[in-house]
Parts: sequence; C-alpha cells; structure tokens
Amino acid sequence: GTLLLVSHDRAFLDHVVTSTIVFEGDGKLQEYVGGYEDWRRQRSPAVSTPRLAPTPRPTKRRPEDANSARKLKHREQHELAELPARIQALETEQLTLGGTINSPVFYTRPTHEITIALKRAEEIERNLSKLYSRWDALDSRLT
Repeated sequence: GTLLLVSHDRAFLDHVVTSTIVFEGDGKLQEYVGGYEDWRRQRSPAVSTPRLAPTPRPTKRRPEDANSARKLKHREQHELAELPARIQALETEQLTLGGTINSPVFYTRPTHEITIALKRAEEIERNLSKLYSRWDALDSRLT
C-alpha cells in the first residue's frame, strides 16, 4: 500500500519514507527516491548529471599567457585567503539555524518568524554554494 505523509520532521522522514514528493515551483511536483537528505543530495548541482559542453577549439597561447592565466591577482589571493573563514561563519550560522528549525516548537512561532528563518536558511545554502564554487575556481588556478 501507499501512505501519503506530510511532516516537518526531517529525521523522521529520512528514517521512514522511500520516496519524497517536492514542490519545485510554478505548481510542479517532482518525486525523489529516499527521504529529505536524499532529496537534498539529488537536487544539489554537484550531483546532477553533467551536460555535455561543445568541444572547445584549441587556441595557440604564448608561453607568458599560460603562466599569467594561472597566477592569481593580489585581490584574488586575498579573497582566497578569506574564503575559509567566510564559509565557516556561514556553516556555523546554518548549523544554529538548522537546530532552531528542527526543534519541535519552531512551527508554533508566528508565521513571519518562520518565514524569515526559512528564507535565511535558503539564502545561506545559496551563499555557501557560491563560496565553494569560487574557492574551487581560485584554487584550481593555483595548481
């Protein structure tokens, strides 16, 4: 048989459900295999199937261009040095906010507080994704 279950308890969902149906926006529903954490992993851009990009044409580079493309500008070096602290701060805030959202009394709060907290959680997730991508881009130029 099938049971349709609606819950805000993510741990419960992870331990009980075998598939998750999620509103993706614009009234569209999408089914994912597994619970809440499985859905998060599946919707992550890092897990999604890569699209095949057109093969770039090889270009001739002068030797000095190859080295200059790898070197980071002073501003970029400074940015790279600051990224771990910025990421750590966001992850700490995400952990604290996650504990608040996962508490049993969270949804007894006024609606505007719930909305603010959930929007902030989404914003943190987006910002972390951007910071990790930037860190990867800068770090890959060093090697």
